Formats: sequence, structure tokens, C-alpha cells
Amino acid sequence: MNVRRSAAVLAATAVIGAAAPAVAASPSPSPSVVTPDGLYGSADPTYDGVWRQSVTLLAQVEQGVDPAEKAVDWLAGQQCANGAFPAFRADAAKACDAKVMVDTNSTAAAVQALAATGGHQDAPGKAVAWLKSVQNKDGGWGYMPGGASDANSTSVVIGALTAVGEQPAKVRTGGRTPYDALLKLALPCTGDGAGAFAYQPDKKGKLAANADATAAAVLGALGEQPTNIQADDDTASASCAKPGDAEQAAHNGASYLARTMAKDKHLTSVLPGSENQPDYGNTADAVVALSAADFHTEATASGRWLAAHALKWAEQSGPAAYAQLVLAAQAAGLNPRDFGGADLVALLNATGPQPRDVPAANESRAPEADDKAAEKDEEGVSVWWIIGVGLVAGIGVGFLISGRNKKRQP
Repeated sequence: MNVRRSAAVLAATAVIGAAAPAVAASPSPSPSVVTPDGLYGSADPTYDGVWRQSVTLLAQVEQGVDPAEKAVDWLAGQQCANGAFPAFRADAAKACDAKVMVDTNSTAAAVQALAATGGHQDAPGKAVAWLKSVQNKDGGWGYMPGGASDANSTSVVIGALTAVGEQPAKVRTGGRTPYDALLKLALPCTGDGAGAFAYQPDKKGKLAANADATAAAVLGALGEQPTNIQADDDTASASCAKPGDAEQAAHNGASYLARTMAKDKHLTSVLPGSENQPDYGNTADAVVALSAADFHTEATASGRWLAAHALKWAEQSGPAAYAQLVLAAQAAGLNPRDFGGADLVALLNATGPQPRDVPAANESRAPEADDKAAEKDEEGVSVWWIIGVGLVAGIGVGFLISGRNKKRQP
């Protein structure tokens, strides 16, 4: 058995208003917004600047790339004095005021990236303090401060807490933890969507299965678990039991994803008014969730499907999609430097400032680093665990980032 580090960042397009609250955002680029120096990607950053920068930096670090200093500085400079981050602010020299819309998802993603890159030691702690201050009484978080808790936002904050060494189970308000909030969104093992998670209850309090929310919640529920669910046992992929705790709920969610993707190896777009077509981002969400829950056979199969079909999508979508595929490939046990014939790391680096150092394509991580990480994982300590979800152009676009050592067959 070899120890591989499994990490992934995933993106999924979901129903507007289902994967995130309504946002006053236009899908058209703002002609007055100039892409800042240091930011990855050339598209209008108004709605995803902090998000795409965060996932790009995370993917680079995971592949041994030393990011450009100005890229890290740009991200840190987006933080407001109260510790929160907005999706983007053009004039970082101007203090944040009531018109600057901060959110939990951008803040949590930035925490994870800055904790991984280092150099701005105070920023992650300030951001986590703000996140704790806006925790809902049910233990969870909504996209906007004070908004109703949802599976995606709660999960990305769990990732931020874990990235700075906090124990999510000890972050309570009203006696409730983030895991309590996720369990309230877990569907039973009977009926449609058995074992899945809902994004939020509908107006009547009913829960409906949501693949993106399920992938997020699987990762969130595993955020503090000391061991991997089912311990490399792929044979349990169809099982579902009453979700009495976060561990079982995560396994149920992964089982739902495995069943849903068993035939085609991908998920299908469910956007209103669009034709049925493969949903590359949501499929990547599912790959990371399956891998995190030790459904390795299923994760690898869908990872290979992405390698054969998702490169054009990533080229059109920009750095966040490339970053997502870099880490999704790794989670699936595939090579990001030769993914469908493409070097995803090189393609990602080319979308922004030149990193300070880039390992050669045939250069692997130092064995001693993986050995030390493996020793920690054997002791029941997850080396790092980061997850998130964000908004792009008014459409819910979820990015799920996870990292943990895996025992995988070579």
C-alpha cells in the first residue's frame, strides 16, 4: 500500500438561488473594472476575485509551486479591518464601509489560502474571529452574515477553522456546532435522494437532494474526523444507515453520489432552461467527496472521465477551473502534470504572475515530507483539510477543497 496525498478543488454550477442566496450581480463584465496586477485570470473579478485567487494559490502550493509574492499580497490586501473578505474590492487602499459586501465563503476561502502560503500570519486569525462572530444559533453559516445556514457555507467555514488548527466541534453558539447544522440537512435513507444532503430546507421545511451541497457536506462532515470513513473499503459504497452522527452522514452522502454517477461517471447540469449536458464542475465536486470518504474506485473512474472531457471547459472557464482540475486529478490518484495529455500545473501558472519556483514536471515531492505526513495521518490527525464554496456572476459556483493523506493502491 502506498500513501498518496489526496487533494482536490472542485467547481459545480448549481441552480441560481439554490447553491447560494440571491445576489445583486450582473453576469456581464464591468467595463470599469481593470484586472489588478497580481490577480490570476483576465475576466472581471467583481464576483469571484478573492475566490479564484484562493483556489489558485491552494492548487499551486499543493503541487509544490511557490506562488508569486504579489499574488499572495493581493489576496491579503482584500481583507477588511474587521477580518472579513468581500468577493472583490477594486480599491484596497480605501477602508471597507457598509457598501462593501463581505461574505463567509470568500472569507473562509481566503483563510485557507493564506494559511497554506504563509507570510501574512495575522490575516487568517482575524478572519476566523469574524466567522465565529457571525455563526448562526443552529451552529451553521449562511453565505451572507445572518443568512439562513446552508450546507455549502457551513462546510467551507469548517474548512477554514480546521486550516488554522481550530476544532469545529468546539465552535458553538446556542449549544450547537457546525456538525449539528449539517445533520439537520441530511436526508434519510428512504425515498428520493436517499442519503444525500439538501442545500437548505424549502419554504415548507422539506429537504431535497442537491449534489453540490452533498459533496460539500461530505467534506464538511469529515472535517474533524480522526480516521477515514470505511477505511479504504470501496465495497460499502451502496450502503446507507440512519445519520446519527457526522461520520455516518458523510458516508451516506458519498454513497448517494456513487449511485448517481455509477452509469455515466459524471453528473448532469440541472440549470433551468438549459439542455441536459455534463456538469464538469459538479462532477469534480463529487470526485473529491468520493475520494475523501474512501470511495476510491468511483473517484478514479470519474477523474478519468474528467481527464477525457473537461479540458476545454477549463480553458474557457479560467484559473479556478484549472486549479480545480489540478487537485481533483490528485484526489482521483491521477497525474495533474499529464491529465488528458495536458500539464494542468503549467496551464494554471500561465494565467497569472509567474511563481517564484515551479518544480519540473517529473519532479515529485520530497519523500520525507510525505513520510512525515503519513505518520501524522496514521496517528489519526488529518494533515490538512480545506473546503469551500463561492459565487460567480450571480450563479452558484461551488469549489470544494480537501486534502488528507490516503492509503491507496499503486
